[in-house]
Amino acid sequence: MLLIKNIGTLQTPVGSCKHGGGKQGENIKLHDAAILIEDGIIKAITQGGILPEGCENAEVIDAGGALVTPGLIDCHTHMVFGGYRQGEIPLKLRGATYLDILRAGGGILDTVGKTRAATEDELYEKTKAFLDEMLTLGVTTAESKSGYGLDLENELKQLRVNKRLQADHKMDLVSTFLGAHAIPEEYKGRADEYIDLLCDVVLPAVKEEGLADFVDVFCEDSVFDVTQSEKMLKAGQALGLRARIHADEIEEIGGAVLSGELGAISAEHLIATGEKGMASMAKGGVIADLLPCTSLYLNKTFAPARRMIELGIPVAIASDFNPGSCPSLNLQLAMSMGYVKYHMTPEEILTAVTINAACSCGLEEKVGTLEVGKQADIVIWNAPDMEMLVYRFGSNLAKTVIKRGEVV
Repeated sequence: MLLIKNIGTLQTPVGSCKHGGGKQGENIKLHDAAILIEDGIIKAITQGGILPEGCENAEVIDAGGALVTPGLIDCHTHMVFGGYRQGEIPLKLRGATYLDILRAGGGILDTVGKTRAATEDELYEKTKAFLDEMLTLGVTTAESKSGYGLDLENELKQLRVNKRLQADHKMDLVSTFLGAHAIPEEYKGRADEYIDLLCDVVLPAVKEEGLADFVDVFCEDSVFDVTQSEKMLKAGQALGLRARIHADEIEEIGGAVLSGELGAISAEHLIATGEKGMASMAKGGVIADLLPCTSLYLNKTFAPARRMIELGIPVAIASDFNPGSCPSLNLQLAMSMGYVKYHMTPEEILTAVTINAACSCGLEEKVGTLEVGKQADIVIWNAPDMEMLVYRFGSNLAKTVIKRGEVV
């Protein structure tokens, strides 16, 4: 049994559902609070200096008057990959765009070559180190996509790494099949045939081994169009995988509209999304997984988060950690970018990286809030309040991270 006492402010959204519109900014704030944990589950929460009943023999952590929140949830990453792509920076400084580099065989395709060359064990050890680092930053749950294999053998290899880490690592990890991340060199000019391969061969193999929770597609100019994306996502849905979609990152070609029509769990990036796409998302109940550090790193505009909140679209914030467009796994930095670039309030941001992100991962009944019966994923911060947490960008303010009731 574990008791966390002397919590200056315990701040959390409540409930096990996505929060949109005005509810996005609704957090409860308990002062001089305490949390009692038993068998990895929150047993009691008190405030006003009163300690929970039955805590006499518990191990004690004194929060020292600090802010305490749910563990953070990073709902969009590409963390299983070979190599890095630091060599692209000089090209970008000379004016090459993300799509220019991809069309020239770099970008995602460069990482594909390095990922294919890596063994499963090498990818496992590399990704495990990323998860260890994320835990130190207060991230206790994450989503991890494939998409750097682009063939049967190597997509399965990436997803097996996810499955092994979900079993071995302290962090909760959910897995997304993103075989439709780019058109591999061997299918250049034959995107429809590649989609057929994914739908007819790779997806059934993913399903048979139980390697993914979600199916995703990069719906973008020079990658996969709306028709191809719809076919990919429907094939995954038919096998019981929930749909996500990379939509409107660079060009608005209809990905956000498609997400609403298909009832996708999330649409992600959304830098270029307009009113039609947002209306479809709102109607379809789609979560907007926004990735501000990618906008920063690519020197792009930022997604219209405030308009999405006005329309009632639940907004989540994630890192988009990957070797090309966002080589940072610092979700705290993404939260600060949400503050200054999306003009979201600290309360809206906390919701975005806890319960809305949990809903995006399909784990809302388990994590994402501090409530009796939920898993004890908790962060004690080196900060008195959320305002300080999102203000101090670039520093790691996580003081103590607790996963399933254990300090990590």
